[in-house]
Amino acid sequence: MAEGVSHYRPEGHDIIVIGASAGGLQALQRLLSDLPADLPAAVFIVLHIGASSHLAAVLGRTGVLPVLRAESGHPIERGRVYVAVPGVHLLLHDDHILLRRGPRENLARPAIDPLFRSAACAFGARVVGVVLSGSLNDGTAGLRAIKQCGGVAVVQDPADAAVPEMPRSAQRYVDVDYTVPISALGDLLVRLAHEPAGDTPEIPDRIKLETAIAAQELAGMAANDQLGSPSRFTCPECHGTLWEISDGSLLRYRCHVGHALTGEAILAAHAKETEEMLWSLMRAHQERAELARRMADQERSLHRSKLADQMAQRAQEYDEDAEVVRRLLSGRGAAIVADDLGQEVA
Repeated sequence: MAEGVSHYRPEGHDIIVIGASAGGLQALQRLLSDLPADLPAAVFIVLHIGASSHLAAVLGRTGVLPVLRAESGHPIERGRVYVAVPGVHLLLHDDHILLRRGPRENLARPAIDPLFRSAACAFGARVVGVVLSGSLNDGTAGLRAIKQCGGVAVVQDPADAAVPEMPRSAQRYVDVDYTVPISALGDLLVRLAHEPAGDTPEIPDRIKLETAIAAQELAGMAANDQLGSPSRFTCPECHGTLWEISDGSLLRYRCHVGHALTGEAILAAHAKETEEMLWSLMRAHQERAELARRMADQERSLHRSKLADQMAQRAQEYDEDAEVVRRLLSGRGAAIVADDLGQEVA
């Protein structure tokens, strides 16, 4: 019979949680190729994905460890790799996996922070958290939670990452234990899996509360009041009030329905929304210009030159307005949005 996590040596680092986004697929393939079949730990992976994913099959061809799509209620077994599936958060609860369609975090579901927090909440010092290549900073808050619960924090060397923003953010806001290139990460995780874990401190109420929100067990203004205080900002997902959460120097926010975002994620969402508005505005100006030209042609065909000239003048003005918007879109804003929201679909 397969050995579940409840039979693990409680002092071992037997829970490894990994988060990645853009550029992370190649890093994960290299990492799994370096992990042995007798790894005395269970591995859980969240990679930002789209509406469909073949990630488990792709990674399953990489190394010797079995790679499975996460299933809710499945018992945790060492020597297995569990991969998040589209549309739901991957969470850990007691000795089994929990999949929940909780509120999106950092514009993603599955997101990295819910997995990291739930692991810290359930397994404390036995957890090793790993942040790999990716944009924005999903995983930073979760890695902070792992450290606060006695676990180990590991990041891919930003100089080694295809997209370095996520590991850089983790370095900035977390007391990271190890920063290594992907070529050295496999050996490090094997060593940590065989090392005794320290004592687990009392789990902070905030981490328990945010884990419950992701599991759809708790949400609302009363819960947010326990996490922080109302801000002047609104949620880019549902446009409700955002509560500002005190988490060291990391600016984090939650709305009353549970959407969670860092300051950087809010900026990225607003940039995307602004770009979409500008494209819509440019299209409207172009359509108005074309319609005014059509009306001018109609007036000329009826020998009403004064009205034709007026409509032609309006068409020119609409063209000029459209050009102003086009210049805004051709600047750095569109490129920044593309970089910030870059996600890799496997």
